Amino acid sequence: MTKKHTFYTEAAYVLGLLMLALGCALMTRADFGLSMVVSPAYILHLKLSESFSFFTFGMAEYTFQAILLIAMVCVIRRFRLSYLFSFATAVIYGFVLDFFLFLLPVTDSFALRIVLYAVGLFVTSAGVAVILRTYISPEVYELIVKEVTEKFGFKLSVFKTCYDLASCLLSVVLSFAFFGFGVFKGIGPGTVFCALVNGFLIGAVSKFLDAHFVFADGLPLKKFFK
Repeated sequence: MTKKHTFYTEAAYVLGLLMLALGCALMTRADFGLSMVVSPAYILHLKLSESFSFFTFGMAEYTFQAILLIAMVCVIRRFRLSYLFSFATAVIYGFVLDFFLFLLPVTDSFALRIVLYAVGLFVTSAGVAVILRTYISPEVYELIVKEVTEKFGFKLSVFKTCYDLASCLLSVVLSFAFFGFGVFKGIGPGTVFCALVNGFLIGAVSKFLDAHFVFADGLPLKKFFK
């Protein structure tokens, strides 16, 4: 039997966040379409940056997630201190995302864009698998799924599918409203492919992690995130 190594959940949080930001940056540069969850923020970035050049994708991410967080609190009529750390996670993610986008150049090479998309998709899926193994508050996107299903008793897989579809619909509406009917920004073939394989990739990476690592808390902070 293979000996499992200890993977501290706090390290999983940091690594998962870095992977999510890097994966999103790679898929952004590939320009085949982002995941349905992040595309609304990307479209907001594209539109608002036309008038406010300083408004980065990262800023759009935590601004949009702040709006989602307020909406979630209103819907479930409950507030926990850990919700604020979800926003803090979104802010950290936004800064790291902008950093990676700064490092990655825009390319017109179709072959290179394919590589960027493939690597970005895998890294993003792996990042989700890693960050799900920590007690630290995730981004608001994941928090909404967890809290709404817990509050109303919805089946997680069903609500997650509905949430993804709603995000996709919102992306289409925003793209058409901001850039003209029939113009798709931030969504494309890559968005569809991501939706089809993302769950499989997350599951495969999760299986690998659980087979080779034991996730343990290195710090006594879990009580603050309940």
